[in-house]
Amino acid sequence: MSRAPVLALVLDAVLVVAFAATGRASHDSDVLAGLWQTSWPFLAGLAAAWTVVRAWRSPTAIVPTGLIVWGVTVVGGMLLRAVSGQGTALPFVIVATLTLLVLLVGWRAIARGIRSVRPRGGGRSRSRDVVPRA
Repeated sequence: MSRAPVLALVLDAVLVVAFAATGRASHDSDVLAGLWQTSWPFLAGLAAAWTVVRAWRSPTAIVPTGLIVWGVTVVGGMLLRAVSGQGTALPFVIVATLTLLVLLVGWRAIARGIRSVRPRGGGRSRSRDVVPRA
């Protein structure tokens, strides 16, 4: 696997853990003590998502990669939370869905935006590289 997919997977995982840590901190919970308990369902959903969409093929694509990674991570995470006895109250589902949308699709949108405005070939126009014939 090349470097880009590995970095994308690591970034997705870090963002999922950051989501869980932020949620725990916002509820005055001990962030580190319960971080794994809160994170693992979504990390498992993320792993399933990467497998389903084969995200390593186009890790920065918004469609379909980003949207499928987001959807499967949320649905898988919520299902695993439910079967493991963790909460899935509607407000949590809404916040998790929107937050993970911003995180998992958002960084891909930013990466695509940067890629589209970055000059190619060192910033020089190809038309200047062509020497007119006499």
